[in-house]
Amino acid sequence: MSGSVWLPPGARPQTLPAVPRQRTTPAWAGPDPVDELAAQLEDFIAAAVHPDEIAALLESDGLSDDRIRERYGVKSSFALAEELYDRVERRHPEPQGPPHDPWQAGLLGCLLRGVVFALPGFAYVLGGPLLAGPRDGLGLPAGTLTLLAGALTGWMWNQGLAHRAYSWLGLGDTSAARRSLLLGAPAGALLGTLVALAVGGTAHPAAPAFAAGQSCYLGAATALLVLGRERALLAALAPMAAGAAVSLATPVPGPVRPALLLGSLAAVALLALREVAPAVKDLGEGSWAAGLTALLPFGGLGAAPARDRGAPLWLTGSLPYALFGLGSGVLVLYAALGDVLAGEAHSAIAAPAAVALTLSMGPAEWLLYRFRSGSLAGLRSTSSPRAFWRRTARTVAGCLTGYLAVLLALALATTGLWPHSPGPSGPRLAGLLLLGVVLWTGLLLQSFGAVHTAVAVCCLAALAQSLALATHAAGPHQVAVAVYGTAGAAQAVLVCVLLGRATAHR
Repeated sequence: MSGSVWLPPGARPQTLPAVPRQRTTPAWAGPDPVDELAAQLEDFIAAAVHPDEIAALLESDGLSDDRIRERYGVKSSFALAEELYDRVERRHPEPQGPPHDPWQAGLLGCLLRGVVFALPGFAYVLGGPLLAGPRDGLGLPAGTLTLLAGALTGWMWNQGLAHRAYSWLGLGDTSAARRSLLLGAPAGALLGTLVALAVGGTAHPAAPAFAAGQSCYLGAATALLVLGRERALLAALAPMAAGAAVSLATPVPGPVRPALLLGSLAAVALLALREVAPAVKDLGEGSWAAGLTALLPFGGLGAAPARDRGAPLWLTGSLPYALFGLGSGVLVLYAALGDVLAGEAHSAIAAPAAVALTLSMGPAEWLLYRFRSGSLAGLRSTSSPRAFWRRTARTVAGCLTGYLAVLLALALATTGLWPHSPGPSGPRLAGLLLLGVVLWTGLLLQSFGAVHTAVAVCCLAALAQSLALATHAAGPHQVAVAVYGTAGAAQAVLVCVLLGRATAHR
């Protein structure tokens, strides 16, 4: 046994003689019926992810356990399915054509929304002379606190209203979405007007009147934006914006200013009413009178209308989004008031920061769509949770970097173009960029379904900044950097935790 192996003549010493393959079945035996069935169902078996899929197919073809035992020699359909599953290699073919991506969004449409968000700022340019008066105790122009109180109330209310309407649209009930906007927008306008009146009083009648128009615009614009009528809203705001731009270069006659403001407000309100009015006719089953009667609090005959099934609840559904609008609105207002809080009288309100943040919301929305699209591609291309986390982490880092670059460019551009604006110092830019991180990651957490987390972080940050400014713990810019940095870091950590969960990317 220890001698060398004999090699046939002509064989190389590095090779061994071939060993004859032994027969596993006798020569007279027929083909294996299980192999024949596997070849017949090869495509289906190769794409199956579990033997139970194959068992279901066998049972649907009428193969009973008795026939399976007689023909294939196994005890049941499940045993045969496991045998077939083991004999065929897994092959999961890609779907034909390009994969469906529901998160594709046009850049132009998102940029248009950003412009529409910013255009109402021209109303303050036209309305500035109408609010003439002595400055208040904080050094702000007359009526500023009144307008800010009304704006905060409108942001909070309309964020919740928009979520409720979008929830109805997601359920496929456009009529219910219009009905919620028809009832909610006037209620929000009334609430904003009352809050502005309570804050400002009647010492300067022009300020509450302007705040009332502001509240009405916010409600009507919310209805148009939710229903996808950005172009109509842009057309209604264009005359007012053009008049404000002209007023910056040359004096405008006094009556022209209120005419432009009221004209644009009336156009926006009428467009919104035209969009939501069909809900009245739908509610009355084709009758306008019956629909208007049904909108009353107790219906037409004193009986309360039944609540629609599947309606989103305010407290569990829409209230968190309203609170997020309040918290983020407070943070944005502090960023806009940073210079006046620091005692720099030459810049009462940091308008360039507010304009830059408003314009950046369009690119922010598009980058959120890009991230959702990238995460969907990551789900298709990765095969492990770790690989999927790495893929989505790179995607979110790229999108956040892109948004901060856009925000920085907008901040530098608006600062350079705005007359008598302070220069772009380090603390100002740092606070603005950190606030951008807070807002974008907050929107990302909302898309993950973690709205309560985003609400808690933003509201706590707003409360902390208010307390720090009230107690004069540090300068306004230093407080802003500390608060925004802490909130942004907290939300970034939460985003990193949720990135690897496939269910968060639904």
